[in-house]
Amino acid sequence: MSRTVESDPQMSAPVLAAYSYCEAVTGQQARNFAYGIRLLPTPKRRAMSALYALSRRVDDIGDGALAPDVKADRLDDTRALLARIREGKVEEDDTDPVAVALAHAATHFPIPLGGLDELIDGVLMDVRGETYETWDDLKVYCRCVAGAIGRLSLGVFGTERGALHAERAPEYADTLGLALQLTNILRDVREDAEDGRTYLPAEDLAKFGCSAGFSGSEPPAGSDFAGLVHFEVRRARALFAEGYRLLPMLDRRSGACVAAMAGIYRRLLDRIEREPEAVLRGRVSLPGREKAYVAVRGLSGLDARSVSRGTVRRRA
Repeated sequence: MSRTVESDPQMSAPVLAAYSYCEAVTGQQARNFAYGIRLLPTPKRRAMSALYALSRRVDDIGDGALAPDVKADRLDDTRALLARIREGKVEEDDTDPVAVALAHAATHFPIPLGGLDELIDGVLMDVRGETYETWDDLKVYCRCVAGAIGRLSLGVFGTERGALHAERAPEYADTLGLALQLTNILRDVREDAEDGRTYLPAEDLAKFGCSAGFSGSEPPAGSDFAGLVHFEVRRARALFAEGYRLLPMLDRRSGACVAAMAGIYRRLLDRIEREPEAVLRGRVSLPGREKAYVAVRGLSGLDARSVSRGTVRRRA
């Protein structure tokens, strides 16, 4: 995959308005994602905002209060919209600004739009209330809802000409998505339990005496909740270490975007590791100043250079 030329031809008013709408959605709803994409040049930032806006729509359908059959119908409608985008059937004056922006982005970047179909597949797993016996089972879900987003994003970022092992970039982007999703699962374990969802593998829950689930602010009686969290943190760290191999393959600003987003989640992982039971009391988050620091660090290229030297430190 070669780096995409970033020249921005004159853009029509409807397309510009569509991108503005997507950027507004991203700025309002993407707490961590927005810190990274601010570091991108305008064409890539707009394309990433279009991807986020469509992904947000899919997630909102899955997380909403509609009946499961209605959610499935809405997801089918979104899949049909993706088919129209792929077939070039979305006009600039279409009434759906997300479709207009994404259709434009897909003509300027080699975005593998099938990744959004995978996202829909993953959200359908949520709609069906699927649970996961093993990590291999959970990986299927994570690849749909997060690994696919990594590969979609790579379509916008591109890789540097002559980058070593660039053919493995989609694999690393996918793995980084898994790392972010597992961090999300750990952070949201109480919130998900309140919504009737369990993502952590059943065999891991049983191993640490947590099969009863997480219905309160305290771990299940007699469980080794800290042991469970530390076990999953080690798994996430291994995924981050593998996924970070993507960074040296990207141009400076795309690498900064990825390093910022991944760095925020690695710091969340640090906090969760230090105080595992905090995730049962509420959502663990980073203050804005710390997110800004991680973004500046990403823009400096420190993480990409560390990966090149094989010296990525534990903390982002």
